[in-house]
Amino acid sequence: MTTTTKIAVSLPKVLAERARNAVRQGRAASVSAYVAAALEQKTKLDDLSALLDEMLAESGGPLTAAERRRADRALGVTASKTKRRQ
Repeated sequence: MTTTTKIAVSLPKVLAERARNAVRQGRAASVSAYVAAALEQKTKLDDLSALLDEMLAESGGPLTAAERRRADRALGVTASKTKRRQ
């Protein structure tokens, strides 16, 4: 069984209503479950961001514009696809 801790948070009205709607529509068991799932996703994204930062630091940083163009050419990425990615 998962141990839980009760906390109080303040949310913008629109976000609280969206969470309540998710519960009404059966997409979450409760507002607490909805918020917990959102926090879980956020922590995963934060962990991935930290890992990416670490990997970029170890590999010399992000690609330069010239490196990106060469990679795009090698992968057959067109200019329109490149613009959507940025």
